[in-house]
Amino acid sequence: MDQSLHERLHLALEQQRRAFEVERMPSYAVRRDRLQRLLDMTAKHGDALAAAMSQDFGHRARQESLLADVFTVESGARHAIRQLKKWMKARRVATPLHFLPGRNVLMRQPLGVVGVVAPWNYPYYLAMEPAVAALAAGNRVLIKPSELTPATSALMARIVSEHFAPEEMQVITGDAEVGKAFTQLPFDHLFFTGSTAVGRHVAQAAAKNLTPVTLELGGKSPALVDRSCNLELTASRLAFGKLFNAGQTCVAPDYLLVPREMVEPLAKKILEEMRRMYPAIANNPDYSSIATPRHHARLQQLLDDAEAKGARVLRSHVEQPQDRRLVPALLLDVNPSMTVMQEEIFGPLLPVIGYERVDDAIAHINRGERPLALYWFGQDSAARDHVMRQTHAGGVTINDCLWHLGQEEQPFGGVGASGMGSYHGEWGFRTFSKEKPLFIQSRFAGTRLFQPPYGATFERLLGLLKKL
Repeated sequence: MDQSLHERLHLALEQQRRAFEVERMPSYAVRRDRLQRLLDMTAKHGDALAAAMSQDFGHRARQESLLADVFTVESGARHAIRQLKKWMKARRVATPLHFLPGRNVLMRQPLGVVGVVAPWNYPYYLAMEPAVAALAAGNRVLIKPSELTPATSALMARIVSEHFAPEEMQVITGDAEVGKAFTQLPFDHLFFTGSTAVGRHVAQAAAKNLTPVTLELGGKSPALVDRSCNLELTASRLAFGKLFNAGQTCVAPDYLLVPREMVEPLAKKILEEMRRMYPAIANNPDYSSIATPRHHARLQQLLDDAEAKGARVLRSHVEQPQDRRLVPALLLDVNPSMTVMQEEIFGPLLPVIGYERVDDAIAHINRGERPLALYWFGQDSAARDHVMRQTHAGGVTINDCLWHLGQEEQPFGGVGASGMGSYHGEWGFRTFSKEKPLFIQSRFAGTRLFQPPYGATFERLLGLLKKL
C-alpha cells in the first residue's frame, strides 16, 4: 500500500475524530436527521443499487436485492427513528438499600468513530445496517466495502458523499490491502462481517489498538428436521432458504439432518420445490449468479470432490448454464472426509445426513463449531425445546429459514467461531454506545461513618450491612 493511501485512511479517521471532539453527544435532532438522510438515500437509489449488485454478480435477481439489501436497511432505519428518543434516554437503575438515598443512573454515550468492514454477498445491507446503529448511537462512521463488488462499492461511495459530510459518514474503496490497513486503524469500535478465517486476522489487528470488535462471521448452519414436521412445508421453506441469493447467505442452511426414513421423500420434495420456484436456471432472472469466477470454481470443486468420494448428487435441473449460475444440488450419502462437510458452502449445494435418534443429530451439531444459525422443523414442542436446550447457535428460526435475521427487536450475532457481539435495533445502539454508570450521592449519605479512624462503629456498621 502506497504512502498516499496510508495517509488518506488516517486523515479520514482524524477528520471524523476531530468532528466528534466538537460534538461528543449529538442531540436527538442531529441523530434523527442523519438517520432520515440514510433512509432517503436508500429509497432514492434502491433501483440503482440493485442494478449495481447485478452487475457485480454477473446477474442478481432484482427482487432479492430490493428485499435483502434495500428494504432491510429502510426497515432498520425506520425502526431506529421511531425508537431513538427512548434509546437515548438516561435510565434509572435500582439502588441497593444500603446506598440510599443515593441513586443509580445509566447513561449511554457514543463511542466516537466506528469502522465498518462489509462483505460482498449483501454489500449494501451489511454496510448500512451497522451504520444505522452507529449513527443512531451518535457516532461517526467509516465504511470499507468489499473489493469484489466494485460497482456497488463505487455507487455507495458516491451516494454517501452526496448525503453526508465526510466527517459524518464516508465510504473508502480499495483492494484487500486497503481493507487490511483499514482494520489496523485505531477506531473506537470495529465492526466486521465476513469469514471466520478473516475474522481472526481482524481481531488480531484490532487487538493491537485495544479496539473493541464485533465479528459477524459464518460457519456450517444446520437444519434439523424432526419426524413431526410437515413434509411439504418443510421442503418449500428449505428450498427457499437455501437458494435465496443462490445460497450466498451467511445464515443459509448449510446441511440437513433428517430422520433416515425421511431422507428420500424429503429430498424428492425439496427438488420439486426448487423446480417450482425456478422452472429454469439458465437465463432465469429470478435466479442469481455466483458472485465471482473464483467462488464458482470453488463450489464446483466441492461438488466434484463429494461425488468422487461417494456422494450421490441429485441435481434439480439437467441443464448446464454457460454463465456463473450454478444448478442446485442435494448431496446424499455424504461423509466427513468430503470438503463440503468441512467448509462453509456458501452456495446452492445442500448435503443431507440421515439420523436414527435426535440425540445423534444433536451430537453431530455439537461436534462442530457453534454455528451462526440453526433451523428446526417440526410440530412437537417438547422435541423442539430439547434441541434448543442442547445446542448453541447465534440465532434460530423455527419452521423456516433466514427470517430471524430480520427481527429488529431481537439481537443478531454469532457465538464462538461464528462471531462475537450483536446488533439490530436497540442491540446495535448498545453495541456502539458506552453505557456509563453514574452513582449520584446524596448530601444525607452516612458514608462519613466509614471513614477512618476505624473503630467499633465501623465494625458494627459492617456487620449490619452483611445482614441486609
